[in-house]
Amino acid sequence: MTIPQCPLPVHGATQLELKGISYSYNSQPVVRNLSLRLKQGDIGCLLGPSGCGKTTVLRTIAGFENIAEGSIVLAGETVSREDYTLPPEKRRVGMVFQDHALFPHLSVTRNIAFGLKDWDKAEREERVETLLKMVGLPNTGSKYPHELSGGQQQRVALARALAPCPSLLLLDEPFSSLDVDLRERIGQEVREILKAQGTTALLVTHDQFEAFAIADEIGVMNGVEIQQWDSAYNLYHRPANRFVADFVGEGVLMQGVVLNEMQVETELGTISGEIPLECKAGCQIDVLLRPDDILHEDASTLQAEVAKKAFRGADILYTLKLPSGRKVLSLVPSHHNHAIGEKIGIRLAVDHVVTFTKNQHSELEALG
Repeated sequence: MTIPQCPLPVHGATQLELKGISYSYNSQPVVRNLSLRLKQGDIGCLLGPSGCGKTTVLRTIAGFENIAEGSIVLAGETVSREDYTLPPEKRRVGMVFQDHALFPHLSVTRNIAFGLKDWDKAEREERVETLLKMVGLPNTGSKYPHELSGGQQQRVALARALAPCPSLLLLDEPFSSLDVDLRERIGQEVREILKAQGTTALLVTHDQFEAFAIADEIGVMNGVEIQQWDSAYNLYHRPANRFVADFVGEGVLMQGVVLNEMQVETELGTISGEIPLECKAGCQIDVLLRPDDILHEDASTLQAEVAKKAFRGADILYTLKLPSGRKVLSLVPSHHNHAIGEKIGIRLAVDHVVTFTKNQHSELEALG
């Protein structure tokens, strides 16, 4: 008997498109004019604090909530618009939840096969066996969820969601119940599985490291909108606004004075880079300095006092107090172990200059 295969992916085709969708609850906007696009095989992520509308977006894509404006298109078919919603069971969308949502009274095999009731028995058994191997859990089909670890349960939940060959997989905070080390490892495994299957997926999380490990593109959400949709690299090194700079990574904002269109004078010296168009010579701006922008160098004449230190294994994150009293962060290899109150030499090594005009508040300024 021929074993059914998932449809071959059409690489480069748009698999998911949100066109200006809006959703409100009790007249309170939850999502407003949100747009994004995922190509076949891409993994996207909505990253943001609690209450910013991330999960609501997933629920509208799955068909659990009706949008008020805009449209949702899956594989070229409009499945949601203001006056129409295709039922969830007809969307070929899989979901993986935070709590795994496995059926405790069903074995691993029956959990994975739950969405394959219309398949021939031999086809169903072959699909389950293939998925168990894919998620690294062969020979566990007869076990029950309570006999598995949290990481194993999450992999079973992933296999169950992938079993009926969904056109899109939605993952709602899928690893938040796992400890930090396991979360990172399982996240990387999930990415490899999705890429091997050519599965298009959209992840929701508040954990930036989880987003970085899994997603190709990330949308940072706040205030019911996407603030920036970009690669992890660009979100960290080229944040579009102060909120993104605050939310992604660590850093401080240092006051500077524009010397010309390419240079800013700061307490730590002159920094060269792109200056906001509205700022001319003499304009005061804020410069974003990440911990990796400030290097420890014994021979440097620029000294800073160690105010705090956080040991991170290979590195130590130092909070350093400058002569002015201003504080900056520096990530230093941990064999440079300095005491609180000790003065160390530092120098700037800024490859990506990010500046903001001074008419906006930022939480990054709290270290000052």
